[in-house]
Amino acid sequence: MPGMDAFIAHLARLAVLALPVLLAITVHEAAHGWVAQRLGDETAARLGRVSFNPLRHIDLFGTILVPLAIFLASSLMNSAPLLFGWAKPVPVDWRKLRRPRRDMGLVAIAGPGANLLMALAWSGVLLGVAALPLPAWFALPLFAMSAFGMLINLFLMALNLFPLPPLDGGRILTALLPHALARPFARLEPFGLPILLLLLVSGWLGRLLLPVVQGALALLPGSELVFRTLLSVQ
Repeated sequence: MPGMDAFIAHLARLAVLALPVLLAITVHEAAHGWVAQRLGDETAARLGRVSFNPLRHIDLFGTILVPLAIFLASSLMNSAPLLFGWAKPVPVDWRKLRRPRRDMGLVAIAGPGANLLMALAWSGVLLGVAALPLPAWFALPLFAMSAFGMLINLFLMALNLFPLPPLDGGRILTALLPHALARPFARLEPFGLPILLLLLVSGWLGRLLLPVVQGALALLPGSELVFRTLLSVQ
């Protein structure tokens, strides 16, 4: 049954994706809390959010149910498997930051910055697996996991840098804009998620993010191996 074989293949890919996704989300959120703590706000630290424990950052609906439903639906329709979701936002009290306007921008950029570092770390794992004489049963899944780890972190970085509140890019832009423009721009936040979902469903989000991801990937060591891996799993 070709349909069932494809579904099983997608489930195997989901198993390979699980660890990179959890690490990408966890490190991203912990980085926000860690930088906020260094800049004077202990809110996230008191709530245990400056942590590498994924359970502290997972949102049942946004991190598990929605991504799983989208992934399974795209797999059953025999299209490219899709992953989309979100974690619990790290609470930051801007009033406790030393320089609130500047520091909110620094807290925001910490998440995408952490994803870039994670992509670099996965690229190191990828090159190590490619260079070492490891048994195939261990090397092949780890190689695929490393390649997807690079891509997942770069996609998460690009997505969060999108200049739309409440995404990190929106908060960074709010910190950079003059006060007269920052306030009306920040008022877009309640509409940010619906706009993002509309861009996702229409396909425009992928068109906007893909060049950023491809450009960032091309700069990382081992990028040619990642492109080769993607071609082999299509």
